[in-house]
Amino acid sequence: MCGIGGLVYTRGTPPYGQDVLDRMATALQHRGPDGAHFARFPHADLIHTRLSIIDIAGGDQPLSAGSGTLIANGEIYNDPEIRAEIGPDHFKTGSDCESPLRLWERHGADFPRHLRGMYAIALYDSAQDELLLCRDPFGIKPLYFTEFDGGVAFASEPAVLLAAGLAPRTESSSARDELLQLQFTTGRETIFKGISRVLPGETLRIVQGRILNRQRLSPLLSRPDTHHTLTEEAALARLDDALMNSVQAHERADVPFGLFLSGGIDSASLLTAMSRLPRPEKLRTWTAVFDARNAADEADAATALAHAAQTEHQTVRITTAMVWQHLPAIAACMDDPAADYAIIPTWFLAREAARDVRVILSGEGGDELFAGYGRYRSAVRPWWKGGRRMWRQGMFDRLDTLRQRPAHWRDGLMAAEMCAANAPTRLSAVQSVDIAEWLPNDLLLKLDRCLMAHGLEGRTPLLDPFVADLAWRLPDTLRVRDDKGKWLLRRWLEQHCPAARPFAPKQGFTVPIGTWIAQDGARLGQLVAQQDCIQEIARPERVRALFQAAAGRKTGPAAWTLLFYALWHRTHIHGLAPAGDVFETLSRPL
Repeated sequence: MCGIGGLVYTRGTPPYGQDVLDRMATALQHRGPDGAHFARFPHADLIHTRLSIIDIAGGDQPLSAGSGTLIANGEIYNDPEIRAEIGPDHFKTGSDCESPLRLWERHGADFPRHLRGMYAIALYDSAQDELLLCRDPFGIKPLYFTEFDGGVAFASEPAVLLAAGLAPRTESSSARDELLQLQFTTGRETIFKGISRVLPGETLRIVQGRILNRQRLSPLLSRPDTHHTLTEEAALARLDDALMNSVQAHERADVPFGLFLSGGIDSASLLTAMSRLPRPEKLRTWTAVFDARNAADEADAATALAHAAQTEHQTVRITTAMVWQHLPAIAACMDDPAADYAIIPTWFLAREAARDVRVILSGEGGDELFAGYGRYRSAVRPWWKGGRRMWRQGMFDRLDTLRQRPAHWRDGLMAAEMCAANAPTRLSAVQSVDIAEWLPNDLLLKLDRCLMAHGLEGRTPLLDPFVADLAWRLPDTLRVRDDKGKWLLRRWLEQHCPAARPFAPKQGFTVPIGTWIAQDGARLGQLVAQQDCIQEIARPERVRALFQAAAGRKTGPAAWTLLFYALWHRTHIHGLAPAGDVFETLSRPL
């Protein structure tokens, strides 16, 4: 796992000096603490900071072949198969990232179609003065770009472009409204004016410093319900093959790895699959637990599973004091903002895991592919049975806190809904919306930033093409049955790990953010209300009242969203580094 960045220039544009490249490399260092390398050309500059995972001694980048030079952030899981097909004599290193370079020699810009993995890749052809920017189909790995008068700059994170002075710290009000109402932002444009995302599965072709065209791969190449005659027994056998194949591929590493274990269906399935594979030492697992009274978690279930699997297990207890101490740094790592309070346990788990391993497997994607969310079941019910549209209300609807109700916060979701309108079932349509927007712009973004803040690589075996293709072919009856989602995954877990009790009622995993805020509601409310970015969008007296009532089911998440936004705004719009705990940071003048 690494950080990448660079620039391509139009003809006649002088390249930036080394100082700009050094600022980019410094901003990327947390993604690649094992070293920075540059490649400079007359019309392009490439930067790579490395987190060594495979071929530690010989896998430094950039990698070159002929006129092509590649830098990549990711893992290519079909690297062994590619090497066998092309022939090992054609490879100079043991790095899995050499495979895309060799595929490019054969297939040109279509080389991503032959990759199985998570990746953000920049490949520059000096002979044609052409840059390809490529991102994996689910958007597991991030990639951003900005256009300027003399060309295009790109990086793994928007913060890199901001730190180098390649884009202004100017906020988009429409994206801000999305963040407030949804807790994430959708589509190509980020919250920063002028900084865009390379979309999941997209390849940008940039010739002589100008974007020439785009092509895009879908993460879901098969159509749902194409196997409507597939029996449950046959589906279970195929799921077993796909899961074991994926987990085995995701375990390839020359460094120690572990698993985040929540006690839920997804991580329990990964643990079960991992337990069936031989390994020279005990698997390491981590679970978060909170100190707040009545906080819902599945730590006991996770501990029991870890004990049954004989893992080296650690429970990370997160206290209120820890949250207030580190929250400015947590918000700062989310440069492309997602106000998902699950960033808190993810950040703390990553900090602990980084002491022992460099790779973490995690269960992101299971709910989206196997239909685990309750909102899916609600969305597909007829209206007379309580069916409701997904994301029908925004975070601040009916709270009378904002000065103006955001008018267009649902536009990005509506565009995704229109794209999913031709799905063969209502269930697959609502899943498609989440896979297009919620998954890459919240869940995977959170995992990437919180782990990379500690120099950890995150891997998501449930988003492997082998698993995704099988899941997407399932008829609805093997996704949802008896008002339970993830039916087939539960049945598989019941067969291979009955101790997980996959059909038992689940307590769930809820971050007690409202309880934490309510304990210091008056103090926090006053500090948040006086921030310039909050005063612009909300009435201070209503903000203070919201924080004092933060223990409520709706008021707690809304108060958290304003707290996150206030901290994020100081770092990424005003350019101020976190200074002390949350109270000290918010008290400092701008």
